[in-house]
Amino acid sequence: MVSSDVRVRVVVIDDHPFFRDGLTRGLTNSGRIEVVGEAENGRDGLEVIARLTPDVAVVDYQMPDLNGLQVLSAVVRDGLPTKILMLSALVEGSIVYAAVEAGAAGYLSKDARRQEIVEAVVAVSKGRTVVPPELASGLVNQIRMRAEPNRPVLSPRELEVLRGFARGLSIPELGRELFLGSSTVKTHTSRLYQKLGVSDRAAAVAEGMRQGLLE
Repeated sequence: MVSSDVRVRVVVIDDHPFFRDGLTRGLTNSGRIEVVGEAENGRDGLEVIARLTPDVAVVDYQMPDLNGLQVLSAVVRDGLPTKILMLSALVEGSIVYAAVEAGAAGYLSKDARRQEIVEAVVAVSKGRTVVPPELASGLVNQIRMRAEPNRPVLSPRELEVLRGFARGLSIPELGRELFLGSSTVKTHTSRLYQKLGVSDRAAAVAEGMRQGLLE
């Protein structure tokens, strides 16, 4: 058994109780990690990080109040020493890129095996950056896209809106799915239209397909 003084101190932040409890047990049972705190939303999670200053915070990307990216931005802004390992069902290249660019020490899919998450937590606690191969390829594609001056760079939210339009969702439906107000969705939609040079949803989807943004 690894002695407690060498265990990585971790906070788990996820709004799904079943997943959060399972993750907490898995990390604790590894014998290498001590879970010192939990939170069910981003705002409470940020408070827990500031109060406990764990080595690593395992943070869900999609949460109420503050999402994972907002928690990460606040941690970086406030100069907190905690490393952020993002864990999400969203694995699109643009989202992974945005997280790593904002300062995430790692990004894993929620489908990752328990041992993979444990190893990632230990790795980021030692100052390494962890992005598994299946996500790294999307990250490389995003870097290449941003090197192309004529190709629009969509924010993660704008890409989510575009993908929602491609699925036939209305603005109110997108708001409910993304936990955003309709006015906020409309703001993202307006920016999306401007970047794509279009004026309606159908044209946005068509242009997104033409430019390979919906692959």
